[in-house]
Amino acid sequence: MFENLRFVLLSTTHAGNIGAAARAMKTMGINDLALVNPKLFPNVEATKRASGADDLLANAKVCNHIDESISDCKLVIGTTARKRHLDIPVIDGREAAKLLIEESKKHQVALVFGKEQYGMTNEEVERCHCLVRLPTVESFSSLNLASAVQVMAYECRMQSLENIEFNNEFTEPNEGDLVNADAMESFYQHYFKVMEDAMYLRMEGHDSIRTKLRLLYNRARLRNHEVDILRGFLTKLEKKLK
Repeated sequence: MFENLRFVLLSTTHAGNIGAAARAMKTMGINDLALVNPKLFPNVEATKRASGADDLLANAKVCNHIDESISDCKLVIGTTARKRHLDIPVIDGREAAKLLIEESKKHQVALVFGKEQYGMTNEEVERCHCLVRLPTVESFSSLNLASAVQVMAYECRMQSLENIEFNNEFTEPNEGDLVNADAMESFYQHYFKVMEDAMYLRMEGHDSIRTKLRLLYNRARLRNHEVDILRGFLTKLEKKLK
C-alpha cells in the first residue's frame, strides 16, 4: 500500500525515539524508514521501544546526509513546529497526507522529521518542496518525535483508506516526469558554480541568495526535460565565461 512512501528521521539523538517511531509506522502499514546520522543505532533501547517492529529497524536505511535519504524522491515534505521566515509553502497534516498518498501512486515520496531538540535546519528545509505544520497550541507546540510520526502515519493511513478527490493549493504537475532530489541537487551545484564563475555569487557568503533560489525552483517542481534545458543553458554559459 505504501511502497513509495518513506519516513526520514534526521540526526535522532535518543535511540528509543527511533524504536517508537518504527512502531508508530508499522501500526499504520508504513515500512520504509531512513535514518540520517542517528546518534545511537542500532541500539537495544530502539529494539525495546519498537515492540515488535524489529523488521523496520533491521531494514532501515542509515545515511550520512539528507541528500542520500531522498535522492530518488520526487516529492519531499518537511515537518516544522515553528513558523519559518522562508518563502516555502506550509500546509497542515491532512493536506500533506493527501499530497503524499496521491503522488506515491506514481513515484517515490518522503516525509522528513527533524532532530528532537531543534527540528530541521534551514539547509535541510531547502531540500523540501513544502512543510507540514500540525495545529498544536502555540504555548506548547513541539510534539515528541514518535508522536509526530504517529500523527502523520495515521493521516496517511486514513487518506489511503478513503476515496478522496485530490484538491490542494500545492498542486502536482499534470505532465512530464518530475525530477528527483538527487538530480535537483546536481542542478543546484551546477547552477551555483556558474553563478560564481560569472562573479554574481561569491564562493563564500551569499547563502541567503542560494536559499531563495533553491526554494524558488522547489516551488516550480521541475520536470526532467526542464532541468535538461536549464543545464544545457548553463553549459553554454560556462563555455562563454572561459
